[in-house]
Amino acid sequence: MDKNLECMNGKLDGLAARQVAFSVLNDIFFHRRSLDEGLAAARGFDRLAGRDRAFVRLLVAVVLKRARQMDAVLAHFLHEPLDALKPATLANVFRLGIAQLVFLGTPEHAAVNTTVELAAAERMAHQKALVNAVMRRLAREGFPDMTDRDAGKFNTPEWLWHAWMKDYGVETALDIAAANLSDASLDISVKSDAQRWAEKLGAILLPTGTLRKPVGGFIPDMTGYAEGAWWIQNAAAALPAKLLGDVKGKTVVDLCAAPGGKTAQLANAGAKVTAVDRSAQRMMRLKENMQRLHFDDVETVIADGATWKPPQLVDAVLLDAPCTATGTIRHQPDILHLKEPKDQEKLVVLQRRLLLNAAEMLKPGGTLVYCTCSLQKAESEEQAEWVLSQGLPLQRLPVTHNGIPELKEMIAERGEIRCLPNQWKDFNGIDGFFVARFARV
Repeated sequence: MDKNLECMNGKLDGLAARQVAFSVLNDIFFHRRSLDEGLAAARGFDRLAGRDRAFVRLLVAVVLKRARQMDAVLAHFLHEPLDALKPATLANVFRLGIAQLVFLGTPEHAAVNTTVELAAAERMAHQKALVNAVMRRLAREGFPDMTDRDAGKFNTPEWLWHAWMKDYGVETALDIAAANLSDASLDISVKSDAQRWAEKLGAILLPTGTLRKPVGGFIPDMTGYAEGAWWIQNAAAALPAKLLGDVKGKTVVDLCAAPGGKTAQLANAGAKVTAVDRSAQRMMRLKENMQRLHFDDVETVIADGATWKPPQLVDAVLLDAPCTATGTIRHQPDILHLKEPKDQEKLVVLQRRLLLNAAEMLKPGGTLVYCTCSLQKAESEEQAEWVLSQGLPLQRLPVTHNGIPELKEMIAERGEIRCLPNQWKDFNGIDGFFVARFARV
């Protein structure tokens, strides 16, 4: 966990922050809202100080990444099954208490007392004695130790674990699961002068040109954000647009474009970009981002990318297809609890429809880049093979590391990019991502 946050607990507006975290967890576990949706809907979150908001995110992330592990220990301490607790939300009170006591280094008395206070504040005063007893017993007896690999496997849904084992083998699957327990850094794409902005933001410059710094603080307050000098974008997500090469003056369609990180890259490189997304709400966010970044020439279209057609054939299409997003678990741990095999099955069908339509948009000689932030090959490598088997005028355009040795381990044998969360350990990891490039012949 972030060492700068570990010892914050006593200095925060403790109860208010914990109540917001409790509300977000309830939204995720009981209403199946995403983490971002839960934070947006949480009363009082926007009124918290910046470091309190950071603490809320940290608390929630720890619970989501370790919930299965926590629940197994709770089952040992309780006299009734966890799903029989009244009210059911009491489980999240316990999880937040364990997160503080075991994983965030909160002093024992503070972890116990604030957990009891939270129960009382959330209309569970009748359960204060139980909460106090369980938390004190946990503090006394301790939490069972597990290696990161064992803990990662334990906290991974069974269907996902089996998919990773099938795709990568047990050793790599264990490394992926362990990496998912760690905290993701904050990655930034800049318009220009990356080295200068690295110095101004206290970041390092990655070999691919992305800036990276520890998570912390309120992003809109950071130097250069309001002026539109940069945007948040994971280093892996910044790779696909670069594979289109020099796009200055070229027509490029960014399919499934929101929230707009790749759109911004293309616009910054001088492309004539049409950003397409079926969600009006997500497109509004993209437009806001383009306005802040002063990319006023980006054309936006609210439409289904599987059926929409541009007025004329284009030079390039970038398709960042909807997926299970399992490569982003480090900073979107709600995925561990919200995604199911049926989601992947539906997405595979959608991805194929999008691929077929994207291929039809290209001029002869045009380039198609297909990418997902899924770790499962069913949504990635297998889709690239599938589209090539459809008799379309497409051929694979292999990717090389282009003189960046740090990318070499991510270039697969067929010339596709496959990033895994356990790679780039010297840089604190990277999102799981897949990228394939095709040429229209």
